[in-house]
Amino acid sequence: MPDAEFRRCVREWLAAHLTGEFAALVGSGGPGREHENIELRMRWERELGAAGWIGLGWPRAADGRGATIAQQVIFFEEYARAGGPGRLSHMGEYLLAPTLIAFGTEEQRRRFLPPIAAAAEFWCQGYSEPNAGSDLASVQTRAVRDGDVWRITGQKVWTSLAHVADWCFVLARTDPDAPKRRGLSYLLVPMDQPGIEVRPITQITGTSEFNEVFFDGAVTTAENIVGEPGDGWRVATGTLAFERGVATLGQQLGFARELDEVFAAARASGTYDDPVWRDAAVDAWVGLQTLRHQALRTLGTPEGELPGVEASVAKLLWAPWHQRLGELAMTAVGPMATLADGGLSDAQRLFLYTRADTIYGGSNEIQRNIIADRLLGRVPRS
Repeated sequence: MPDAEFRRCVREWLAAHLTGEFAALVGSGGPGREHENIELRMRWERELGAAGWIGLGWPRAADGRGATIAQQVIFFEEYARAGGPGRLSHMGEYLLAPTLIAFGTEEQRRRFLPPIAAAAEFWCQGYSEPNAGSDLASVQTRAVRDGDVWRITGQKVWTSLAHVADWCFVLARTDPDAPKRRGLSYLLVPMDQPGIEVRPITQITGTSEFNEVFFDGAVTTAENIVGEPGDGWRVATGTLAFERGVATLGQQLGFARELDEVFAAARASGTYDDPVWRDAAVDAWVGLQTLRHQALRTLGTPEGELPGVEASVAKLLWAPWHQRLGELAMTAVGPMATLADGGLSDAQRLFLYTRADTIYGGSNEIQRNIIADRLLGRVPRS
């Protein structure tokens, strides 16, 4: 299908379906607002899945549509333009699915890809721990083989949407005597079982889309390991590398919508006419164009080449930019931005949420280490 026709199809489908009960979702569920309309957004995901919009970039052999990079970009552009809600299928569609396509068995792909594509099962990511956040190789959650199952004990933290997820891909230590990166395994674990407890973490914004997850003898079947035992570091870093995919453009289109809202707030308050504020606003706009061009350049990098470096570079660009946008939003509103009467405004929520941008998803300091390690070869491997 020609790109122009594909764009028309996406635009018309979104216009026809973001109506009725789904009209309430327009513009909801973005960063800092992941708690909004969970049940309705689940139904929306199933609507997307039924129309074949989940798994656009997966190969046809993996039940995807085999869409080109250009068509995937078009989908994200039109989705953002239509005000499509924050996606609940992100972890499954853009992180786990590509991981299974690259590293999983044929049986795993047959079992897990169709429910992701239909939004019948939702996923969360079990990586970070209280003492192993950005330093992922220090994971201490243990998994022990016991006959036909793995028994998992430990704690994960900052687990997005664990309270609604059906499954979690968990990085666990299966060989405590091996060097840090060599004793890890990548397990697919069902969330609805007695050995798992999910505790919401209330944030400064008052919401709790992040969670602590406690594993106390939780089990998963032996075949739910991706790769071989001890191969978890390679698989887990592969998953992180997939974050550099076309989904990053969706994130940046969301940023563009936030920037437009900041401009609108500045016009409403009169701040827009302040030349000093305008200079900062121009810097924000230029920075956003830089993010977009970097993402487009990254999409042209051959798969498998220096995995993770591109994602690290992107993180170092977008995280401080988004923090500055939060600060710009507060100055756009003016003195009233310091008051929270009856709840947080959009500007206040954006400002508070972005304080964590340089920490979550791998702190900026760790991203610099990754670049030095993989690109420059200056950090010794353990």
